[in-house]
Amino acid sequence: MENNHDIDKKFNEASKVEEPATFPGFDKVWAQVEEKLDKKEDKKRIIPIWFPYGIAASLVIGLGAFYFINKNDVSEINKPAIAQNTVSPKINSNLQTIDSTVKSNIEKEINSQKEFQKPEVLAYDNKVPNVIYEMRHGDYITDVQYTEKKDNNPSEKEKYTETDGDGILEDNAIERVELRNKSITTIPSVSIPESLLANTNKYEALQAQATGIQITQSKEKAIEEVVVLGYNNKIAKSKNLSSTTVNFQKIENRSNQSFVNSLQGQVAGLAVNSGSGAPGSSKPIVIRGMSSVNVNTQPLYVINGKISDAKGFGKLNPKTIESVRVLKDASAVSIYGSRGSNGVIVITTKKLSRRERKAFKQLQKIEDSLKKAKFIEKQNKEEYDAFVENPFELTKNQSVSTFSIDVDKATYSNIRRMINNGEMVDKNAVRIEEMINYFKYSYPQPKNDQPFSINTEYNDSPWNSKHKLLKIGLQGKNIPAHQLPASNFVFLIDVSGSMDAPNKLPLLKSSFKVLLDQLRPEDKVGIVVYAGSAGMVLPPTSAGEKNKIIEALDQLQAGGSTAGGQGIELAYKLAQENFIKGGNNRVIIATDGDFNVGISSTGDLQTLVEEKRKSGVFLTCLGFGMGNFKDNRMETLANKGNGNYAYIDTMQEANKFLGKEFAGSMYAIAKDVKIQIEFNPKYVKSYRLIGYENRKLRNEDFANDKIDAGELGSGHTVTALYEIIPVDVNSDFLPKETELKYSVNMSSDDFGDELATVKFRYKKPDGDKSSEIVQVVKNTNDSFSSSSDDFRFASSVAWFGLVLRNSGLIKNKEVKEIESLAKKGRGKDDEGYRAEFVRLIESYKTQQK
Repeated sequence: MENNHDIDKKFNEASKVEEPATFPGFDKVWAQVEEKLDKKEDKKRIIPIWFPYGIAASLVIGLGAFYFINKNDVSEINKPAIAQNTVSPKINSNLQTIDSTVKSNIEKEINSQKEFQKPEVLAYDNKVPNVIYEMRHGDYITDVQYTEKKDNNPSEKEKYTETDGDGILEDNAIERVELRNKSITTIPSVSIPESLLANTNKYEALQAQATGIQITQSKEKAIEEVVVLGYNNKIAKSKNLSSTTVNFQKIENRSNQSFVNSLQGQVAGLAVNSGSGAPGSSKPIVIRGMSSVNVNTQPLYVINGKISDAKGFGKLNPKTIESVRVLKDASAVSIYGSRGSNGVIVITTKKLSRRERKAFKQLQKIEDSLKKAKFIEKQNKEEYDAFVENPFELTKNQSVSTFSIDVDKATYSNIRRMINNGEMVDKNAVRIEEMINYFKYSYPQPKNDQPFSINTEYNDSPWNSKHKLLKIGLQGKNIPAHQLPASNFVFLIDVSGSMDAPNKLPLLKSSFKVLLDQLRPEDKVGIVVYAGSAGMVLPPTSAGEKNKIIEALDQLQAGGSTAGGQGIELAYKLAQENFIKGGNNRVIIATDGDFNVGISSTGDLQTLVEEKRKSGVFLTCLGFGMGNFKDNRMETLANKGNGNYAYIDTMQEANKFLGKEFAGSMYAIAKDVKIQIEFNPKYVKSYRLIGYENRKLRNEDFANDKIDAGELGSGHTVTALYEIIPVDVNSDFLPKETELKYSVNMSSDDFGDELATVKFRYKKPDGDKSSEIVQVVKNTNDSFSSSSDDFRFASSVAWFGLVLRNSGLIKNKEVKEIESLAKKGRGKDDEGYRAEFVRLIESYKTQQK
C-alpha cells in the first residue's frame, strides 16, 4: 500500500510539470520534409488493359453469390442501420447529478405508462382535448365525445357530442360534474336478465346473481337497505369510490308495484332497461362498473369496418387480406368501448371482385343464419309433434278421403308471434288447417233445423298452375246470447314456476277477465290451480259476483313444479259435481303445457282426457308463453277431450277468442263432426287433402259413432281445401301408377258432371247417435278471375302455410305473389284480421332478404 501511495504522489507531481508543445528540433525536421514534397513530381499511373474486365467479372461473381445466399431468407426483415456517434463525450463534473435526475424522470414515465395500461380502468388526464367514453341511454348505448374547455368554471355547461357510430345525432349541453383535476373513467357494465330473479325474495335473488349488490337485513330478516357498488372491488379500493345505498322502505313505498322498476332512478350505477316491447320480454338490469362475471376472453374482430368473429376471420382467403392491426388495452377500449376490453383485431381486405364480394356476403348470411338457429335451439324448449304432409292419392286406387273437422286456431297466433319476434318458424308448428280456420268466411246460415250449412267452390290452384282447388266450407248456426244454455265453467290455471313471465300468468289473468265480461248471473265459475299439487281456489260462484272472482284471480302467484294431471282430475271432479243438465259444462285449462309432476307424458294425458270426456264435460285449452311452450300436449288435450285449442299471445288475441268469438269458442252446437268425400275418376286423376294431417280417419271410421271427432261452435266456420290433378293433366307430382290384376274399373259415365260427393256426420252436443248430410259437387271450368274473395284469401293462407313448411309439393314459392293474392282476396274486412295477415307476410318477406 505504501509503494502505491509513493507512485501516486510521484505521478501527481509529474502531471503538474508543463509538457512542452513540441520536441526539440521539430522545426528543422519539418522544413526538410516540406522541401522533399515540393520537389516530388506527379507520376502517371498506367492502367493495364485487363483491369476493367477483371472488375466487371468480380462484380458478376459477387452479385450471383449474394443472390443465392439471400434466396432462402427473403422473408427476413432488414434491420435499419444505426448510426453511432464516435465522438468522445466531454467529461462533466455534474454527471452524477444529471444521471440521477434522468433516472428519476424515467422511473416516473415508466410508472405513468404502467398506470395508463391497466386493463381494469381506462383513465385520461384532464389535459387531453378529446375523450371518447360510453354513455347509456335506457335501451341503447352511444359513444360520447367530451371536449375540454379552456376555462375551468365548474358552473359552465360543457358540450357533449353524441353519436351512434354512423353520424352525429345531437349536441346536448350537460351540467359539468367534478371533471376538474380528475380523470374521466370508462368502466364496463354487467347485464342481468330479470328472468334470473325468480326467487320469492327478489332482493336476495338480485344479490345472489350480481357481484356488487349488497343486501342489509335486520334481526327479523327484514331487508333494510339495497347497496349497489359503483365499481368493482379492485377499482373501489384503489380509487376510494363510495357505494350507493338506497333505503328499503323508500323503495317499497313507491307506487310502482314492479320490483325491477322500483329500483330505476333510485340507485346510481344501476340501470333498468325497458326491454324490446315484445310479449314476454324481460327488463335487463345493468350494473355499471361490474366486469367480474364476464368470462368472455375473445378479442373483437373488425373486418372492413364491420364487427365479426374468429369464424368470420377464418373464412377469409389469406390472399385477399391487405393488412391486420392489433389494438389492445387503452387504444382498443377508447375506440370500441367495453367491447374491445379483450383487444381488437382490425382486418382490411384488398378490393374484392364482384364474384368474391357476392361469395363473402353469402357466406356471412349463412353464418348469421346458423348462429340464429343455434341460439334459438339453445334457448327454445318448445315442443311440436312432427308430421308428414298429405301426399297425392290416385283416384282409381283410392277414391275416398275421410277426416275430422278442426276448429283449433292456435297455429296462426303462434307463428304470428314467431314472425313478429324475428324468430325462425318451426315447420312442425305449422298446421295449415288451423291457419285457414283462424279467419271467418262469408258462408250463409243453415236452413231448417240443420246445425250448419255446406258450401263448396271449385277453381284453379294459384301455386300449381295446371292443378285445381276444391274448397269445402261449413257455417255453424248462430244462437243468440239470450238463448244460450246456462254455463258451468271451471277455470284450471297453471301457477307453476314456469308461468312466472309477463306473457304467461299476468296475461292469463287479464284474458279471463275478458271472458267474465261475457257471462250472465246464471252462469257459474269455479277456479282450480295447480303447481306442485292441485287445489281449489274458488268454489263454483255465480258470475254475478264478478268482483269476488276477480279478487281470487288477482291473488294468484306463480311458483313450484307442475302437477298438471292432478289439476285436470280435480277440475273435472268439480265440474261433474256442479253439472248442469242440458247446459254448457266446460273445463278451461290455461297453461304453457309444461307438465312435469305425476301424469305428464302425452300418451298418459291422452288416456286421461279420453276417460273424462265421457262425463259430458267439454274442454277448452288456452296456451300461453314462449320458450318452453308445449304445443303437442295442448293439441292432444283439445283433440281427445271434446274441445278446442287457442294460443293467446296478446290481449288482442284474448279479446278475439274470448270476447268477440265467445259463443263459438265456448258453446258447441254439434260434436264428432266428420267429413268423407268420394271423387269421380272421370274428372279427377289424383287429389290430396291440404292440412288436417293429425285429423285423418280411416274410411270405415266415418259411420262408427264410437270414433271421436271435432266439435263445431255457435257461428263457427270450418274450411278445408283439396288440391286436384284433373284427368287431362300430366303433373310432376302425380303418383306412379301400379297395374292391378283384380281391380274392377267401374264406369262413371252414369254420374254426369259430378266431380265428387261429400258426406257429413255429426251428433248433437248431448247425443250419442250421429246424423248424416250428403251434398254433390259439380265439375266446372271457371277461371281464377271469377273466384270469390273467400276462395282467393283461403288459398293465399294455405299457400303461405305451405311455404312455411317448405312443402315439396308446390313449385311456386314466391312470397310476393302470396302477398298480392291475399290483398286481392281481402274483401270485406271490418275487424282488420285479413289486413293483419298481409302485414305478417310483409314482415316475413323482409326477414328472408
